Amino acid sequence: MEQTHTSHNGSTATPGAQRRVLVVEDDPTIVDAIAARLRAEGFLVQTAQDGPAAVDTAEAWQPDLLILDIMLPGFDGLEVCRRVQAARPVPVMMLTARDDETDMLVGLGVGADDYMTKPFSMRELAARVHVLLRRVERAAIAAATPRSGILRLGELEIDHAQRRVRVRSEDVHLTPTEFDLLVCLANTPRAVLSREQLLAEVWDWADASGTRTVDSHIKALRRKIGAERIRTVHGVGYALETPTPS
Repeated sequence: MEQTHTSHNGSTATPGAQRRVLVVEDDPTIVDAIAARLRAEGFLVQTAQDGPAAVDTAEAWQPDLLILDIMLPGFDGLEVCRRVQAARPVPVMMLTARDDETDMLVGLGVGADDYMTKPFSMRELAARVHVLLRRVERAAIAAATPRSGILRLGELEIDHAQRRVRVRSEDVHLTPTEFDLLVCLANTPRAVLSREQLLAEVWDWADASGTRTVDSHIKALRRKIGAERIRTVHGVGYALETPTPS
């Protein structure tokens, strides 16, 4: 496992300064490339190459974000995600070598916030790391200065202050990204939002290459709140369905 390093660019204003990223990947070439790019962005980086080492390092080092490969020795990235998230919430970027939607949905289901399929550009990876960390910061600010009241859309309730969601009075566990995506749709119920709009609003990501990320998160959200509550407009995007006023 590598020791912690700071950026050598001498800048204390780097957006990633002092933020800790744990990179879990068993391919030495990939892990070295990711670590080098993130250090250049100003992040503190440690690495692990198997499941048990990842869990131990996360517990000892308390990273601000995990970049986590699904296929790992020891036990896989899904189990790492479960164990780390059970100890403390931390944003997770999942990596997969297979362009397999099932892997993506399972990863989102165990608490991952985003995913990337190999091969990917280091530039895009770094950009998405910044996005994930900004979302965590925004959520913390929102929790400290909550909006009053609970938004009720039929049997769906969204509590902005506590970042909780209920369906038919039953709590529904959403990841931070799923919650932000639901709120984005709920802000304009029944209005169709394009994938590009959702990428910009929820991920701060303007590149249309990320639209499959939106699709996978929508599918995970549907599984939790009910497929009938999110309407697909083919070729355009998605809308949150609400009861028709009587």
